Amino acid sequence: MATPLDVPRLAAGDRFVLRPWELGDLPLVREASGDDYIPLITTVPSTYSQAAGEAFIRRQWERASTGSGYPFVIVRIEDGRPLGMVGLWLRDRGEGRASLGYWLAGSARGQGIAAEALRAVACWALGELQVPRLQLHVEPWNTASQRTAERVGFQREGLLRSWQQVGEERRDMIMYSMLGVDLSSPAAG
Repeated sequence: MATPLDVPRLAAGDRFVLRPWELGDLPLVREASGDDYIPLITTVPSTYSQAAGEAFIRRQWERASTGSGYPFVIVRIEDGRPLGMVGLWLRDRGEGRASLGYWLAGSARGQGIAAEALRAVACWALGELQVPRLQLHVEPWNTASQRTAERVGFQREGLLRSWQQVGEERRDMIMYSMLGVDLSSPAAG
């Protein structure tokens, strides 16, 4: 049995904090449920109800309690508003790698928030947790997410054809990775 994880609070730049999920984050789940894409690639319910929203949050708690990953809510410090999620998933940690995923509510996109959150988790995972390799997958059409990964210092490795089921179809994904040596690159700063 895996060891339960304690999801810490992490600073993400000067304007955001990453913290564990709380039931008070239901408005964020509601907004994400209404997005055309987020429910296809995550466990966010595609039809929101309070019960479905609470079940989503409980799944995040379960990920930490079972040791499968660190799910963080991205919160704006100024007003305490939850804006999105970033997760560090440890399914392949025994093989020296972990994966990351992130999403933002539509109202929070285009402001550099995802990059701040991704940078904070990547630095923490490579530094404090000593994960040798981080990876993430982005669909080829998702240029905003590609720019986010590259701005943080992730390196594009190649196209994985028909890599992941998204909705009703298998889709290609671009593989990105980051190693500890990438933290010192100018893009990661």
